[in-house]
Amino acid sequence: MKEEEPDNRLGSYLRARRDLVSPEQAGIPPGGNRRVPGLRREEVALLAGISPDYYLRLERGRDKNPSPQVLESLARVLRLDDVERTYLLGLGAARPRAPRRKRPEHVPARVHQLLAQLHIPAFVEGRAFDVLASNPMAVAFSPRLRPGQNRLRSFFLDPEEQAFHQDWEKAAAGFVATLRTTIGDDTDDPRFVELVGELALSSRRFRTLWARHDVRALDGGTTTVHHPVVGELRLHRDKLPIENVLLVVYYPDEDSDAHDKLRLLSALTQTGPTDTTRGRPADSPRTS
Repeated sequence: MKEEEPDNRLGSYLRARRDLVSPEQAGIPPGGNRRVPGLRREEVALLAGISPDYYLRLERGRDKNPSPQVLESLARVLRLDDVERTYLLGLGAARPRAPRRKRPEHVPARVHQLLAQLHIPAFVEGRAFDVLASNPMAVAFSPRLRPGQNRLRSFFLDPEEQAFHQDWEKAAAGFVATLRTTIGDDTDDPRFVELVGELALSSRRFRTLWARHDVRALDGGTTTVHHPVVGELRLHRDKLPIENVLLVVYYPDEDSDAHDKLRLLSALTQTGPTDTTRGRPADSPRTS
């Protein structure tokens, strides 16, 4: 068997996605003695209208620049949504990788001022989900939102964070899909390599989800959490780009139970001066 080409992102994505499409979904009668969980290579090729040999070359990285028409056909067979289809087309595009200088992730002074004025949980995160700044309500909402923490690492490795989310499994799948979208072409970025490597070694669930190659749009949503002090909270979450970082805010529906509970949580944080740059009471000890 010929070896696969290194850095074969297109082939890895095609393999992962065909494993997730059942014969029934593709209109193929289920037969016995199937060795793969999803579609066979030759089935994908037949349904996409390309030769099995050409599809094999795509999966093995021997042909990295298929036409948009071929990729569109594959997207249809693999039942990709709009975000996944765009991701697939990007993997097949011929783009020379020029060295890029990374802009340092910096939280503008005005954003620190904004955080201090907000009475809802709000924090700033970088591309790798590092918490760069947060307000007292964010820390009261979750101590894992202190600056210096990494949200992805906490999500998969901290049992308290897992218990915090009502539907941790669903949130985990969305989080990993968002990470893959965020990484994009920066597969050799040292911060991403470090983070993915650590989680792949430490979390079986992360390894399973990472192998699916799911992608998801970088948007907000609604989440339900179990807060240890005020109980269940159903909150909306929005992510607002500011320069090269994201401002993340959690907020409830007006006149909802969560609205009253956040007011209670806010009152509980008014026990002393707070350093909003570090997201902790000014006279409290620093924690790691």
